[in-house]
Amino acid sequence: MKIFTTKQIAAIDQFTIQNEPIAPIDLMERAALQIVNWLIHHLSNEKKILFFAGPGNNGGDALAIARMMAEHDYFCEVYLVDFGKTLQGEPAENWRRLEEQGKVKLSRIESKESIPVILDDIVVVDGLFGSGLSRKLDGLPLQIAEKVNHSKAMVVAIDIPSGLFGEDNSENDLTTVIRADYTLTFQFPKLSFFFPEHGDLLGKWEVLPIGLHPEIIAKTETPFCFLNEEEIAKKVPVRKKFSHKGTYGHALLIAGSYGKVGAALLASKACLRSGVGLLTAHIPHSAYQIIQTAIPEAMCSIDASDLMFTEFPDLKQFSAVGTGPGLGVKPNSRKALLRLLEAAPSKLVLDADALNILSLHPEWLELLPENSILTPHPKEFERLVGKTEDSYTGLQVQSAFSKKYQVIVVLKGAHSRITSPDGQVFFNTTGNPGMATAGSGDALTGIILGLLAQGFEPLEAALVGVFVHGLAGDLAATQFDELSLVASDLIENLGKAFLQLRK
Repeated sequence: MKIFTTKQIAAIDQFTIQNEPIAPIDLMERAALQIVNWLIHHLSNEKKILFFAGPGNNGGDALAIARMMAEHDYFCEVYLVDFGKTLQGEPAENWRRLEEQGKVKLSRIESKESIPVILDDIVVVDGLFGSGLSRKLDGLPLQIAEKVNHSKAMVVAIDIPSGLFGEDNSENDLTTVIRADYTLTFQFPKLSFFFPEHGDLLGKWEVLPIGLHPEIIAKTETPFCFLNEEEIAKKVPVRKKFSHKGTYGHALLIAGSYGKVGAALLASKACLRSGVGLLTAHIPHSAYQIIQTAIPEAMCSIDASDLMFTEFPDLKQFSAVGTGPGLGVKPNSRKALLRLLEAAPSKLVLDADALNILSLHPEWLELLPENSILTPHPKEFERLVGKTEDSYTGLQVQSAFSKKYQVIVVLKGAHSRITSPDGQVFFNTTGNPGMATAGSGDALTGIILGLLAQGFEPLEAALVGVFVHGLAGDLAATQFDELSLVASDLIENLGKAFLQLRK
């Protein structure tokens, strides 16, 4: 599913108006009806709804929604921000229709004193400004936003919370943005929806289709996409009747150190559950009995060291290599990782301490094989590239890193984002806060390694792995409260996750 810039969405709107064809006022009616259907489904008509409308199309949407909700016997009040200019176009037409209908109390906000009292038990619909806004809120809109934010009313934002920009908020003051409980966005999520610092401003967001023209959507190019189940399911192959374990690859997982054998165990289990034909876990000698007892399906390659990673077996027998979980950053392990990079495995996944070692030796980044997959969490990535002040800037840095070193980077978190060497950016849509627990990242390493070893192309292995990892976490959260989830729970649900994709 594509993510477009606000300018591209405006162009898609215009193409739809000209080529469906449809009058702008009728497209606004169609969009408003989608929000009305949502509101009716979620709100009792005993709730009073207070609409704040700006003079632009976002305000026009709010006016149309208020009229339709009044037709369904909801008690609505509309407050239009008056900048001293005459309303134009669709907003003016919707104001006229409201006056003609006569069911909604209509007021204008001309000063701070005319901003209404916002009671705790009402619903506020925010229609001040849409995603085309490019400057911070000030004046009357800022005073309205402050009053809304200081209330305890439920807030529903039309398309985007007023004051939030669609893409780059690096120069914005987020304290001035209206904080929504729900954001109902039209046709496409905005890029800024996927950044963590905006989560409390957006609340829960939903995409409502409004029938924009499929031809222009298909033709309009964008590097930004978000993953959906239908597309991921297409990437999971059906197994052939006469296949055997050799058909599905042999993975080498180099993981674990004294005191961190659990990381190797979790990654190994996840790798096997992802469908790899054979798995060899290269572990310190002290971990041998643990791995052989806990995971009888895995083979073991035993390091000469009792404590850490210092060597690795001949790579010719393996179709993919993964390393990092629980590895430690001792000097001997650093030397061994350098030798591994110099050996240039054709398919490589690097996580956790492998990335921490690279941050200590940034000159080794040049040795990364093309299309290697790196799976850092935000702090690990910060150690690699330095600190960025906001997620939009961080995205530019991540994308540039992928291009410079020709690698795939999976930055883990809510809406994990994947960047590719050719500039593509993908945001994940599965997962939940219960997955913020020790070992969850080790499981992801195992899943991606297993898919890579089976023959998935590196980018596909990363996309499917991230999506399935999150889906397994979501399935686990239906059995346990998010608070009590552990990494083993999501590994145990990997089979169900693949089954759901298969269906």
